[in-house]
Amino acid sequence: MTSANGSSEVNKSSNMDFSEDIRKLTSTRDAFRQVESSVHRLSEAPRREIERLVGKLMHKKLETDGDRIQLDIGQYANLNQCVMQLTTIIADSVGKISPQRIN
Repeated sequence: MTSANGSSEVNKSSNMDFSEDIRKLTSTRDAFRQVESSVHRLSEAPRREIERLVGKLMHKKLETDGDRIQLDIGQYANLNQCVMQLTTIIADSVGKISPQRIN
């Protein structure tokens, strides 16, 4: 069935173009999926290595922070001991001076 102006051929041509567009889109979508899969597969090993290194760095940071905190606590305990000794000396000295002044 062909009309005088050839609309049947135009419809057939449009349908073929549309089918070709769908095929191209499907092909492109499949290509993107393949690329995505390849990128994921290729990035897996570096991602694991980065996670391992970050874990190692975090462990080292925690160790360093723990060591620093232990040192700070030791210094604080030493300072506290010195303050306690100084307080005892001052209290003893004040105790010796106060009765002499009252008399």
